[in-house]
Amino acid sequence: MRFQIDPSWQEIVTLAYGELDPDYRAFLERDEGYFPSRENFLNAFKTLPLASTKYILFGQDPYPRRESAIGYAFIDGKVQNLFAEDGGLSKEVNRATSLRNFLKMLFYADGLLEDDFSKEAIKKIDKSGYIQTIDELRMAFERRGILLLNMALIFTSKEESKKHIKAWRGFIVRLLRELEGKGIKLILFGNIAKELEKIDEVNSFEAVSMPHPYNISFITDQNAVKLFKGFGYKG
Repeated sequence: MRFQIDPSWQEIVTLAYGELDPDYRAFLERDEGYFPSRENFLNAFKTLPLASTKYILFGQDPYPRRESAIGYAFIDGKVQNLFAEDGGLSKEVNRATSLRNFLKMLFYADGLLEDDFSKEAIKKIDKSGYIQTIDELRMAFERRGILLLNMALIFTSKEESKKHIKAWRGFIVRLLRELEGKGIKLILFGNIAKELEKIDEVNSFEAVSMPHPYNISFITDQNAVKLFKGFGYKG
């Protein structure tokens, strides 16, 4: 099977996809009952070539909303603008806990917030040099060579999340096995992604782990702060 992804990923992704259980592959190929769709769940491999990849960021699973889950870990398709006209976070961002905490972490990392993370404190920040939209956020990740994956690439229901994470484990392990020795590092968001550290095939990768951005502790986590300092600025 050939996927509509960047050609540089075609062989590796095909090998990884072959590690999925045949019945699960058949489920995916019916392209119904889950999201993002078959056309979109490999989107991360479409827009960042292998040669430009320096990190793989692993989240948990797609957003539990069809309009939000667009095939990139952490990128919420329902969000357009990150900030409101009054200088605060947009309504869409405020409804997306992980994204809201990620932006607060960026401000904290850049010294723009200290211990006050209120709406009023955020409104006072000059954001003119910052990324402004969700697509600019995605491009900021990719500009730094960060591939945005989840531990499971599709979502059906919260009750079945663990099933999908388990089903995609073989895909993830084979992907990383094929990438061994290429100097790619791992960014692990949360405990489920941190489970990768226990897998033998992953031991050779340099990895940095941090709380999932859903947790408020992510905002001041020093691993996150060190890695993402300056990330929010354009250019």
